Amino acid sequence: MLNTWFQSILIEESEVAFSPGSFLVCLTASLVLGLIIAGIHMYRNSYSKGFVVTIALLPAMVQMVILLVNGNLGTGVAVMGAFSLVRFRSVPGKAEEISTIFQAMAVGLATGMGYVGMAVLFVLIMGGVNILLAFLKFGQQKTGVKVLKITIPESLDYTSVFDEVFARYLKNWDLNQVKTTNMGSLYKLDYEVVLKNNGEEKKLIDDLRCRNGNLEIFLGRPFGNKEEL
Repeated sequence: MLNTWFQSILIEESEVAFSPGSFLVCLTASLVLGLIIAGIHMYRNSYSKGFVVTIALLPAMVQMVILLVNGNLGTGVAVMGAFSLVRFRSVPGKAEEISTIFQAMAVGLATGMGYVGMAVLFVLIMGGVNILLAFLKFGQQKTGVKVLKITIPESLDYTSVFDEVFARYLKNWDLNQVKTTNMGSLYKLDYEVVLKNNGEEKKLIDDLRCRNGNLEIFLGRPFGNKEEL
């Protein structure tokens, strides 16, 4: 009985058995699984309404494309060209968004070929693993790394001027980048730092202001562009 889950409901004796009933079964499965995938993505992820609605509908759209192609080489080439145009008009997404999109497309491919049982099992397994990894905080940095940006005048030697302050408030620090601004009259220092006590952020900034002449200082979380694909 388990083997029937991995058989296509559209293929009987090596021939395509397409009917309105089988189409409605595949379409219903695509919509339900799309909603499940969107709901899983919404669990502990930042999202927009447009993105989750698209994810909910994407399996059904991919399924329809697969049903219409149905082995036709010319139609397949035309569909590939249409998808290429959509790709170049889209903006880069975060890693979890790209993963969700591929999962929704895989479900649409499976239901479009009639493998409804396989699509359901795939969503259940991938959704369970996704929720488990989110619950276990797999891959999350535990060091509390933050970005510190300090603006200093060009006359100030930045190599050691902040060492005393850093040793007082930080566990470790690393200078990633130095660049000039304001026609070379100012330097901008970009650090990755780990605070000893998060409650002393204001004291750290106040002490740094005494050293950099009360110029601009930024302290916050690392930017999310490293997660883009």
